[in-house]
Amino acid sequence: MSEIVRLEVADGIGTIILDRPKMNALDADMQRRLVAVAEEATERDDVKAVILWGGERVFAAGADVKEMAGMSYTDMTAHVRLLQKFTRALAAIPKPTVAAITGFALGGGLETALCCDFRVVADNAKLGQPEIALGIIPGAGGTQRLPRLVGPAKAKDIIFTGRFVDAQEALAIGLADRVVPAAEVLATAQALVAPFVNGPTQALRAAKEAVDKGLETDLSTGLEIEAQLFAGLFATRDQKSGMRSFVDNGPGKATFEGI
Repeated sequence: MSEIVRLEVADGIGTIILDRPKMNALDADMQRRLVAVAEEATERDDVKAVILWGGERVFAAGADVKEMAGMSYTDMTAHVRLLQKFTRALAAIPKPTVAAITGFALGGGLETALCCDFRVVADNAKLGQPEIALGIIPGAGGTQRLPRLVGPAKAKDIIFTGRFVDAQEALAIGLADRVVPAAEVLATAQALVAPFVNGPTQALRAAKEAVDKGLETDLSTGLEIEAQLFAGLFATRDQKSGMRSFVDNGPGKATFEGI
């Protein structure tokens, strides 16, 4: 696999690294490779949590406009499937995920970050969906994931105007979960997911699935999804050891196997 997208694993954390100088523009090749590494991170048992990292300079400045500029309607009806395929693949990773954002996360870059469970943002970062200035709209999930995260009115403001959101506003509206100095972004992301590495893997997977699928449906159906996933965890060894530890030793002392 090309080094422009790679998965590095250490201490149970898989870091998906974007490395296409100079701005990590997400061209079709990069999108395909993101699908592949998302599937790899999903399948590898030694990966318990995932960080998406664009490097110290920039997260991703967006899709490759030069590549798309000459496309026809027919071309784009095919290409938009890839745009949504790579973001769906990232969102479907059944493990805790965090985007570590420095510099710009714009357009497809922000849509990539929106696929993660959490976002750690540098205090000088800029986030946004500036597609409107190109005469288009977000096409890799921005019109759907952003309003689910920050609410429809704020999402429309960001999408309609195409303006950049600074780190403090991102934190205030729930687009960022942590804001730290740029030099601390990666370490903060690692610290955020580190507690999940030795956690109850199946319960974490079920919790993520229950929240994500529940957001896509009505309350009654969401409660049924929760009930089925909840009951299913009683087939795991972690549930047995977790409850036994609670009864014998009190809360917070269980050791989990991830099975």
